[in-house]
Amino acid sequence: MRLLKRSGGAFDIKLARDAAPVREPAAMIRRPWTVAAALVAAALYAIALSDAVYELTSPVALSWHVLLRKTYSIGAFTLVGYLLRRALRENGRKGRRTTIVACIAGVAAYSAAIEFGQWLAGSHEGLGWNAVDTICGAIGGGLAVADAIIGRRTPAP
Repeated sequence: MRLLKRSGGAFDIKLARDAAPVREPAAMIRRPWTVAAALVAAALYAIALSDAVYELTSPVALSWHVLLRKTYSIGAFTLVGYLLRRALRENGRKGRRTTIVACIAGVAAYSAAIEFGQWLAGSHEGLGWNAVDTICGAIGGGLAVADAIIGRRTPAP
Protein backbone atom coordinates (compact mmCIF):
# COMPACT_ATOMS: atom_id res chain seq x y z
CA MET A 1 0.00 0.00 0.00
CA ARG A 2 1.35 3.46 -0.87
CA LEU A 3 0.06 6.99 -0.45
CA LEU A 4 0.26 9.02 -3.62
CA LYS A 5 -0.22 12.78 -3.58
CA ARG A 6 -2.47 14.17 -6.28
CA SER A 7 -2.63 17.76 -7.41
CA GLY A 8 -4.73 19.75 -5.00
CA GLY A 9 -3.18 18.08 -1.95
CA ALA A 10 -5.44 15.00 -1.74
CA PHE A 11 -3.95 11.57 -1.17
CA ASP A 12 -4.74 8.27 -2.88
CA ILE A 13 -3.84 4.86 -1.51
CA LYS A 14 -2.30 2.52 -4.05
CA LEU A 15 -1.65 -1.16 -3.54
CA ALA A 16 1.58 -2.36 -5.01
CA ARG A 17 4.06 -5.13 -4.35
CA ASP A 18 7.06 -2.80 -4.16
CA ALA A 19 5.34 -0.02 -2.27
CA ALA A 20 6.95 1.38 0.87
CA PRO A 21 5.12 0.76 4.14
CA VAL A 22 2.69 3.43 5.27
CA ARG A 23 3.60 5.29 8.47
CA GLU A 24 0.76 5.13 10.91
CA PRO A 25 0.01 7.84 13.50
CA ALA A 26 0.43 5.12 16.13
CA ALA A 27 4.10 4.83 15.13
CA MET A 28 4.98 7.25 17.94
CA ILE A 29 3.93 4.58 20.43
CA ARG A 30 6.81 2.52 19.10
CA ARG A 31 9.19 5.33 20.05
CA PRO A 32 9.01 5.31 23.84
CA TRP A 33 12.12 7.46 24.39
CA THR A 34 10.76 10.17 22.12
CA VAL A 35 7.43 10.15 23.94
CA ALA A 36 9.17 10.12 27.34
CA ALA A 37 11.42 13.03 26.34
CA ALA A 38 8.44 15.11 25.21
CA LEU A 39 6.34 14.32 28.28
CA VAL A 40 9.13 14.95 30.80
CA ALA A 41 10.19 18.17 29.07
CA ALA A 42 6.58 19.42 29.07
CA ALA A 43 6.08 18.49 32.73
CA LEU A 44 9.33 20.15 33.83
CA TYR A 45 8.44 23.24 31.79
CA ALA A 46 5.12 23.52 33.63
CA ILE A 47 6.84 22.95 36.98
CA ALA A 48 9.40 25.66 36.17
CA LEU A 49 6.58 28.17 35.66
CA SER A 50 4.88 27.30 38.95
CA ASP A 51 5.27 29.84 41.78
CA ALA A 52 4.18 27.21 44.32
CA VAL A 53 6.96 24.84 43.27
CA TYR A 54 9.45 27.72 43.29
CA GLU A 55 8.53 28.59 46.89
CA LEU A 56 8.69 24.93 47.91
CA THR A 57 12.11 24.25 46.36
CA SER A 58 13.70 27.61 47.25
CA PRO A 59 13.09 28.22 50.95
CA VAL A 60 14.24 31.80 51.52
CA ALA A 61 15.19 30.85 55.09
CA LEU A 62 18.20 29.01 53.65
CA SER A 63 21.03 31.38 52.80
CA TRP A 64 22.12 29.05 49.97
CA HIS A 65 18.67 28.54 48.41
CA VAL A 66 19.84 29.85 45.02
CA LEU A 67 22.63 27.25 44.87
CA LEU A 68 20.13 24.57 45.89
CA ARG A 69 17.75 25.62 43.10
CA LYS A 70 20.53 25.68 40.48
CA THR A 71 21.55 22.17 41.57
CA TYR A 72 17.95 20.98 41.12
CA SER A 73 17.84 22.55 37.70
CA ILE A 74 21.07 20.91 36.54
CA GLY A 75 19.69 17.53 37.65
CA ALA A 76 16.44 18.14 35.76
CA PHE A 77 18.32 19.31 32.66
CA THR A 78 20.52 16.21 32.81
CA LEU A 79 17.38 14.06 32.81
CA VAL A 80 15.99 15.98 29.79
CA GLY A 81 19.36 15.63 28.03
CA TYR A 82 19.49 11.90 28.72
CA LEU A 83 15.99 11.40 27.32
CA LEU A 84 16.86 13.56 24.31
CA ARG A 85 19.96 11.45 23.72
CA ARG A 86 17.93 8.24 23.80
CA ALA A 87 15.27 9.79 21.53
CA LEU A 88 17.94 10.84 19.02
CA ARG A 89 19.31 7.29 18.95
CA GLU A 90 15.80 5.89 18.64
CA ASN A 91 15.16 8.12 15.62
CA GLY A 92 18.34 7.12 13.80
CA ARG A 93 20.66 9.95 14.89
CA LYS A 94 23.68 7.98 16.06
CA GLY A 95 26.64 10.22 15.30
CA ARG A 96 28.74 11.06 18.35
CA ARG A 97 29.33 14.71 17.44
CA THR A 98 25.69 15.22 16.41
CA THR A 99 24.48 13.77 19.69
CA ILE A 100 26.84 15.90 21.78
CA VAL A 101 25.91 19.14 20.03
CA ALA A 102 22.19 18.33 19.96
CA CYS A 103 22.08 17.53 23.67
CA ILE A 104 24.10 20.52 24.87
CA ALA A 105 22.58 23.08 22.51
CA GLY A 106 19.11 21.54 22.66
CA VAL A 107 18.92 21.52 26.45
CA ALA A 108 20.39 25.04 26.63
CA ALA A 109 17.69 26.18 24.18
CA TYR A 110 15.08 24.39 26.28
CA SER A 111 16.38 26.23 29.35
CA ALA A 112 16.20 29.54 27.47
CA ALA A 113 12.59 28.70 26.50
CA ILE A 114 11.83 28.20 30.20
CA GLU A 115 13.37 31.59 30.94
CA PHE A 116 11.21 33.16 28.25
CA GLY A 117 8.11 31.44 29.64
CA GLN A 118 8.96 32.69 33.12
CA TRP A 119 9.40 36.21 31.74
CA LEU A 120 5.97 35.99 30.08
CA ALA A 121 4.53 34.80 33.41
CA GLY A 122 5.90 37.91 35.15
CA SER A 123 9.33 36.87 36.48
CA HIS A 124 11.61 39.80 37.24
CA GLU A 125 14.94 37.99 37.01
CA GLY A 126 17.56 39.98 35.22
CA LEU A 127 19.41 38.93 32.09
CA GLY A 128 22.37 37.83 34.20
CA TRP A 129 20.32 35.20 36.04
CA ASN A 130 18.66 34.21 32.77
CA ALA A 131 22.14 33.57 31.35
CA VAL A 132 23.16 31.57 34.45
CA ASP A 133 20.02 29.43 34.15
CA THR A 134 20.64 28.83 30.44
CA ILE A 135 24.23 27.83 31.23
CA CYS A 136 22.81 25.37 33.81
CA GLY A 137 20.81 23.88 30.93
CA ALA A 138 23.97 23.51 28.85
CA ILE A 139 25.74 21.88 31.81
CA GLY A 140 22.88 19.42 32.23
CA GLY A 141 22.96 18.61 28.51
CA GLY A 142 26.72 18.14 28.78
CA LEU A 143 26.38 15.79 31.74
CA ALA A 144 23.91 13.70 29.72
CA VAL A 145 26.60 13.12 27.09
CA ALA A 146 29.68 13.27 29.32
CA ASP A 147 30.78 9.76 28.37
CA ALA A 148 30.67 10.68 24.68
CA ILE A 149 32.58 13.90 25.33
CA ILE A 150 35.44 12.08 27.05
CA GLY A 151 35.40 9.40 24.39
CA ARG A 152 33.97 6.41 26.21
CA ARG A 153 31.57 4.24 24.34
CA THR A 154 28.29 3.15 25.88
CA PRO A 155 26.69 -0.07 24.71
CA ALA A 156 23.55 0.22 22.63
CA PRO A 157 20.39 -0.60 24.60
